Amino acid sequence: MSWKNIAALTLAASLLGGCSVVERLVYRIDINQGNYLEQRDIDTLRYGMNKEQVSFVLGSPMLVEPEYPNTWYYIYYHKPGHDEAIQQNLILTFNGQNQLISLSGDYDAGPDFMNPIN
Repeated sequence: MSWKNIAALTLAASLLGGCSVVERLVYRIDINQGNYLEQRDIDTLRYGMNKEQVSFVLGSPMLVEPEYPNTWYYIYYHKPGHDEAIQQNLILTFNGQNQLISLSGDYDAGPDFMNPIN
């Protein structure tokens, strides 16, 4: 076998298999976006809290739609290097008096959610 054939085989093998093997060796940063929340943060929420109190506990929401200002969206997106992305959502609903009336999404309401704060 000549050196040209060896060089051609080496080049072909590296082009065909290089991406799939080398891709895992290349460092990719973790991407975190949005509001990172833990269940213990959600457990502090109570029925009837006003928007300022909720904002103090959880921080500013990621999204408040102009047409529906009484619905707050807390969205967290995490993309670890080479793994699948994870997204967690929390949706809070307030009544006309700016009091928290419900929560839904990937988090469960705390055991004391229905106990009023006062």
